[in-house]
Amino acid sequence: MIKFGPSGNSQSFYDEGNDGTEQAALFCKKRALDCFEYSFGRGVRMSDAKAVAIADAFRKEDVEISVHAPYFINFANPDEEMALKSFGYVLDSAKMLFKMGGNRLVFHPATEGKLSRAEAVALTADRLKRLRDLIYENGMQDIKYCPETMGKLAQIGTVEEVTSFCLIDPCFTPCVDFGHVNARERGSLKTVTDYKIRLEYMLEKLGYERMKHFHVHFSKIMYSAKGEVKHLTFEDTLYGPEFEPLAVALKDLKLEPYIVSESAGTQAEDAAEMKRIYQSIS
Repeated sequence: MIKFGPSGNSQSFYDEGNDGTEQAALFCKKRALDCFEYSFGRGVRMSDAKAVAIADAFRKEDVEISVHAPYFINFANPDEEMALKSFGYVLDSAKMLFKMGGNRLVFHPATEGKLSRAEAVALTADRLKRLRDLIYENGMQDIKYCPETMGKLAQIGTVEEVTSFCLIDPCFTPCVDFGHVNARERGSLKTVTDYKIRLEYMLEKLGYERMKHFHVHFSKIMYSAKGEVKHLTFEDTLYGPEFEPLAVALKDLKLEPYIVSESAGTQAEDAAEMKRIYQSIS
């Protein structure tokens, strides 16, 4: 079943007097939203008691929870010590996610740095194979680990690169951030066909069962010649992408992903709008 929800708490969440992640479960439920993504962007700093309280709240409201691992993960870092930290960031996020009652973990793969693109991609793939081994050694393979498509040209994470990373092992499920794809390709996503070309490529490589419930981030994003600049809201009319063509493509291809809104401050409202648009398409 396709699911819609916000990444983090929208401004309206705080305007209503809420302040804790536990309250986000009921906030989402009241808006008929199905999922919520919690960010460990600045580090995995949460007590076990807090994680269990979050799990209880989301289980009670039947809202699913995912997490985003720290933003500073870089599996193409030539410094082996720094790479070891990236492994730790993913595994620490996974351990906390398990306690929070979720099973989807999104992470940024890498950045080029001073390496060539080919060198950075190859090193990232090698490190993800080591990550796979650590995942199985720790018995944490039931979680979906989702490398994300990235929005800046210097970042590793094109549709093709993320697909190749997911071919390493079934524990990896793609996170396609369509705002990022559109930003790095400077407005490439306009029609149903534009979306289908990317999705059909991934379906051909990964197969329907691997793609049916893939992970999606969606927002409009301002971009420049170097790619992503900043996240916007659905009210923006200058930058894309638009959601309706994606909704049509998903229905046509019978795909049912988790769709997480990353709009700037209106993520709950824009998630609800995406759900409305999706349900309006026959």
